Amino acid sequence: MWKYYAIASALFAALTAIFAKIGIKNIDSNLAVALRTCVIVLMMWVIVFASNSAEGIKTLTKTNWTFLILSGVTTGLSWLFYFKALEFGDVSRVAPIDKLSIVFTIVLSIIILKEPFSWKVILGVTLIAGGSLVILMDKS
Repeated sequence: MWKYYAIASALFAALTAIFAKIGIKNIDSNLAVALRTCVIVLMMWVIVFASNSAEGIKTLTKTNWTFLILSGVTTGLSWLFYFKALEFGDVSRVAPIDKLSIVFTIVLSIIILKEPFSWKVILGVTLIAGGSLVILMDKS
């Protein structure tokens, strides 16, 4: 089931890049991120209350709070840099370079979370990194 969610995530991330590029035309990218974030916050609280998930707040630990806050801060920074890149660059170049996050995520998951890896994971990471580097070096 996780694979379907991952594919849906990739599809919506692709649409996010396209919609964002259109949406930031003639406005500051920081304003765009702030507006987008408000929409996300509203949407997520509607989902939380509709699914009766709000009660889970009572069970959050200090560790939950700490790492969810850190995740929020890093997500915000990622969005700011992503939208700034979209402001000046083509989506067809920005999005693949942004996907270097996959490489960083896998390397950090192996180092920090001690997740297992195989030759297929190493090959995939190498191909993603290679593709992103080819786009980074494109002068056109």
